[in-house]
Formats: sequence, structure tokens, C-alpha cells
Amino acid sequence: MDIDLSALDAYLAETGHDAYLIEADSEDSDQYYLSGFDAPDPFVTLYDGEVRLLFARSLEFARAKRESRAATVERYVDFDHTHYVEEHGRENASSYVLRDFLESHGVDSVAVPPRFPLAVADGLRDRGLTVSPDRDGKVTEIRATKTDTEVEHVRAAQRANEAAMAAAEELIAGADVRDGTLYHDGDPLTSEAVKTEIEVTLLRHGCALDETIVACGADAADPHERGSGPIAAGEPVIVDIFPQDKETKYHADMTRTFCRGAPSETVREWFEITDEAKEAALAAVEPGVTGEAVHDAACDVYEDAGLPTLRADESAETGFLHSTGHGVGLDVHELPHVSPGGEELEPGHVITIEPGLYDPEVGGVRIEDIVVVTEDGHENLTDYPVDLVV
Repeated sequence: MDIDLSALDAYLAETGHDAYLIEADSEDSDQYYLSGFDAPDPFVTLYDGEVRLLFARSLEFARAKRESRAATVERYVDFDHTHYVEEHGRENASSYVLRDFLESHGVDSVAVPPRFPLAVADGLRDRGLTVSPDRDGKVTEIRATKTDTEVEHVRAAQRANEAAMAAAEELIAGADVRDGTLYHDGDPLTSEAVKTEIEVTLLRHGCALDETIVACGADAADPHERGSGPIAAGEPVIVDIFPQDKETKYHADMTRTFCRGAPSETVREWFEITDEAKEAALAAVEPGVTGEAVHDAACDVYEDAGLPTLRADESAETGFLHSTGHGVGLDVHELPHVSPGGEELEPGHVITIEPGLYDPEVGGVRIEDIVVVTEDGHENLTDYPVDLVV
């Protein structure tokens, strides 16, 4: 996949650094994005107008030459690592190797991400190089704007997400009701059982996730409560699924709230108002509009209905208790922010819109779609109905 690093070139020119340096494994999304390489152990990526990789061992050497976007791929052994171990000890040897690697490419001043390893930075400084933190996270900022290929990766993950949501809804909708509890195949239907169905479905569609949210009743009143135990009839069940495609590493994100049985009048009202807040926020999404303005559109709906929000009361413990959304890509939470202080939206930004209401006395309601900002508005990548009672 081709990426545009002209903004990184401009950053280096503006700050006077020779190059940008990352040391991390590919679970670090900036590392994966810049290197184009997937590896479980930490490795070095240098960007000096070209991408250059350095590996401590030869294990990934041949594959990196085939699969990464690097112009050059090198190893510690290419820089006399054994000699430095003998002379300076294993702990210090890597800093000498890294110094030689940088100097071989004419680099003596590097910018590094905000969370760059301190020991590596100190080692390079001890060897006479300049290491400065990129406090704003330029690579993170660059990858917030998705290429058409990246949008298709998110779209594919979202199709898998919708299949998993349908499996969860089917399980809840098909459950029997006994004494206020849902039953499936003679046993109480639990949050854990619904999560298992979600995870199995995602695996069949090439996706995975570490955990998901299936939270019922009072559990649903905590926006990040994962949920556990039997699911009650007549109570709202928040199902929030955020899978990662195992091949592309791109995420999707979607939430629906279901109720098997008759919900309370308050839950019905909350659901309708939350759907209205979602539509108002969606209507605000277009290039040039800030994430804060989109968040304000959702808050306006809630506040006009007399419901509490954190915007109106920073100490609120019930009502709308979180931001309206966030960016999605290699990370499930990334730039841009769709919240107070949120940045200006640009074509290629992929964001969620997910208003919600929460109160332990009532439960919780949240509805979430994922959209991409386009040149003239936005495209909703979500194709899943919004229905409370199932």
C-alpha cells in the first residue's frame, strides 16, 4: 500500500532533523504504518526520505526485504555487533550499532515519537547523537487521513462486524424468557455466551478482537463495562463490537442496543433520543467542520430534551458521559477527536458517531455508526438496522 509521507518530509525540514526514528514492534501502529512490516519483536525504522529497517537478528531479514516498504534492510551483524558486545557489554552494544547505522545514512539528529524508549534515546545521546521528541506525534497525525485502500480495509472489517452483530442479535432475539431471564438451549443466556458467538463469527470472517462489550441492565450504565452473567428480559443490552481484520490490521467499530421483551418507557425514550442525537451528529459531518462541532450537535439534542451531558455539567454522573466519537484505523481509537477540542475534519478521516445515555437506575443506551469523511460530506460505512426491541 502506497502512503504519502510528504507531511513527514515537511516536519523534518521544519524542525531541522535529519530523520525520524521508531523502535517498536508492529503492534505499535506508527511502526507498522511507516515500515509496512509486521513483526512481533521490536525493530528499528528510520525515515530520511526513504524507509530503512534495522533488525537485531536475521530472523526477519529475508521477509522484510520481500514484504516491507523499505529501501534498505540491515542487521546488527552488519555493524559489528559482536565486537561491541565484547568491548562494551550486551546492554550497551545496541547503542553503538544504532549510532553506526544512523551515521552510515548521514544521520546525526533524529525526531522520535512521544513514547520512544528512554534507554534507546539515552544510549544514542551518550553516543553523541541528537534525539528530540515529536510531542505531537506526526506519524499518528498522518495516518489519520486514510487512502482509498485503507477505507476499503475498514469497510471489509465493518462487513465482518455486521455479521457478528447479526449473530449476537439472533441469539438474543431467539432466546426464551423465563422468570425475567433469557434462556438458550435450556440454559440462561449470558453475556459470555453472546461474546463467544461474536468472536467465532468474526474468526470465520478473518477478524479477531481481544474483547467486546455485551452489557445488560446496570452493567450497561458504565460505557466501558464489558458485561457478564445472565441477560435479563426487558433490560437494554449494549453490544459494542470493534474487530480488527487479521490480514490488514484495520479496525471497524459499531454499537447497537437490543432489548428482548418490553423495555421501560424511559429506555424507549432514551433510545429514540439517542438515535436522534446520532442523526444530528451525522448530519454535521463534512470537511472543514471540527470534531467539536459534531460533538456539539449530539449534545444539543440531549440538552434540548432536558438530559444531562458532560458539556453542560463536567461533574455529571448520569446522561451523556463521553465524546461523540473518535478516529478508527490501525488503532480502534485514534485521531481525529470527535469531542471538545476536536480537530477539523478532512476527507479521508474515518470516525465513529456514538452518542449514548447512562444511569444505573435505568441501564444504558448507545448507538454507533462508522463513517468516512468525503470531499462533499461523508459516507456511512455502516449497513445495519437500528432497532431496540428484538
